[in-house]
Amino acid sequence: MTSKITLDSSVKYSGASQSVHWEGRSVDNVNRFKDYLRNVVRPRITDQDSSFDADLRSLATTEMDTRFIENLLSTVPEPKHWEVGEAFAECALQDDAGRQVHWPWNTVRDRRTPRASLPGADLVGFYCDEQQRVFLLFGEVKTSSDGNTPPKVVYGKGGMMWQLEQNAKRLDVQYALLQWLQARCRSQIYRSFFKEATRRYIKSHGKELVFAGVLIRDTTPNEFDLDMLKSRLLKRIENSTRIELIAWYLPIPIADWPALLQDLA
Repeated sequence: MTSKITLDSSVKYSGASQSVHWEGRSVDNVNRFKDYLRNVVRPRITDQDSSFDADLRSLATTEMDTRFIENLLSTVPEPKHWEVGEAFAECALQDDAGRQVHWPWNTVRDRRTPRASLPGADLVGFYCDEQQRVFLLFGEVKTSSDGNTPPKVVYGKGGMMWQLEQNAKRLDVQYALLQWLQARCRSQIYRSFFKEATRRYIKSHGKELVFAGVLIRDTTPNEFDLDMLKSRLLKRIENSTRIELIAWYLPIPIADWPALLQDLA
């Protein structure tokens, strides 16, 4: 569902070569960004739309029950800055007027343990192109205040470049992601998305799908943040595989985001 709150961002740089597309976007309006965190990102992290908390409270029959439930609900930890970054990336991709991205799951609602995580990717969903063809989408998110350009989270083992290459080349990773995604496509529309995207993936022998790399920064926009990444991927990834690289430059220090979200309650 498209949010009524927009980021009001401006494109600072962009480009395309073969199947790799990249762009850097800046959000300059602090109040608009706070509104987006409050109304769009925060519900994604806290699962505000869920009736879970209300259902628990409705089961209390005594004051002691109520106190216990409130203690239970208060154990939810403050989100880490990278968790906020991942939720922001999900929301920004889904709300982007230039892209059609769908997530058949909710980050918080999908967790089973405090340390639960996706198998091999931060983002798993579907991408619809201009012809309304549906593709699997696997992506990585890196959140960084590093003053270096590019930031250290882009390169090295465990960096975005390495992770995207692993996701693109390792069939065991792709199998785990497909299995994970299939179990979460419960509605008719998402089941049809899964069948179409997976059929395209199989017929192309694992080549026709979309990989997204989202870099989240609180620094000055700089096109060299993505330069090394796009150059490497152009050489390493099949041309039939679409790569979307997006760098977001946001107006509030990343370190302040978790506390800010708590204050917005």
